[in-house]
Amino acid sequence: MKKALPAAAVILALFAGILIGRTQTNPVQTLRVPQFDNEDVKVWKTTVLPNAPLQMHRHEHPRVIIPLVGGTMKIVEQDGKSEEHIWEQGHAYWLPTNPPNTTHADVNAGDKPIVVMVVELEKEK
Repeated sequence: MKKALPAAAVILALFAGILIGRTQTNPVQTLRVPQFDNEDVKVWKTTVLPNAPLQMHRHEHPRVIIPLVGGTMKIVEQDGKSEEHIWEQGHAYWLPTNPPNTTHADVNAGDKPIVVMVVELEKEK
């Protein structure tokens, strides 16, 4: 039963973001906006503009990515390795905890903003 709360939070975050229509229509910068936070989950909305990557960072917990506005995101690691993720609007994607001692930047490989809701599971490693 302990797993039900994070799952419920993921579902609520998904529907809240879609039903309320929390996408930015004309974003002017890449940004991360906190949405919800408790001991089980942390939820934020990230807008990544083309050619305006997020700064290097890492994730200590696994997370679910829910694109509100999809696109192709390139994840560039500190050592230069990269991988592309094609995120479709309204789908959900699982990303694991980052390996120890690594960081990455999120780079929008397209020509339009990408907007995602991120649900990080705080009790998972």
